[in-house]
Amino acid sequence: MKKSFLLSLIFIFITTAMAQNIYEIPVKDNKGNETTLAAYKGKVLLIVNTATECGFTPQYDDLEQLYAQYRAQGFEVLDFPCNQFGGQAPGTDDEIQQFCTMRFNTEFPRFKKIDVNGENESPLYTYLKAQKSFAGFDPNHKLGPVLDQMMRKADPDYDKKPDIKWNFTKFLIDREGNVVQRFEPTADKTAMAPAIEQLLK
Repeated sequence: MKKSFLLSLIFIFITTAMAQNIYEIPVKDNKGNETTLAAYKGKVLLIVNTATECGFTPQYDDLEQLYAQYRAQGFEVLDFPCNQFGGQAPGTDDEIQQFCTMRFNTEFPRFKKIDVNGENESPLYTYLKAQKSFAGFDPNHKLGPVLDQMMRKADPDYDKKPDIKWNFTKFLIDREGNVVQRFEPTADKTAMAPAIEQLLK
C-alpha cells in the first residue's frame, strides 16, 4: 500500500472519528468554502451523489419534486456531485450548478464536487458508508440487472462491501442526525417518499 494512500486513509479516519455527529464533519459548499452540515440540524436530510450525464440523471426531477413537496415540513436534499462513476459529472462546479438549475430547475443545496470512494473520499461519505452498507439494486428496475452484472463481473463479492456503487445513491437522515436508510440508484421517489414522510411526522 502506498504511503500517501495510507496517510490519506488515516487522515479520513481521524477526521471522521473526531466528528461526534454528521453535523460536525467538514464539507465544502458549491464555491469551495469550508463548512459543515450544522445549518441542517433538526431537519430530515436526503444526501445524494449526483452526475449530469448518467442514465439516472433524470432523477434530478424526482429529487426536486420531493424537495418541493416536503421542504416546508423540514426536509432538505443535499447534492454532492461526483465524477467517479463513468466520468459522468465532468463539468466544473459552476457548470454543474448551471446545468441543474436550467435543465431541471433544482432549488435544493448543491455542494462542491467530491470523491465518495477511495483515498480522496469525502469524510462525510466515509461516515455515511460506515452507517449503512449497500442495500442492493432493484431487480425490477431496467438498469438493476445491468448494474448487478457489471459490478459482479468486476468483483463477485461487490454486494458485501459498503462502498458507493454508482451515481444517485441516497442516504436518508432523521432529525437527530441518524443515518436511517440507504437507497441505491435504482430507488426512485416512490420508494423514498414513504420513508421521508415517516421521519417528518
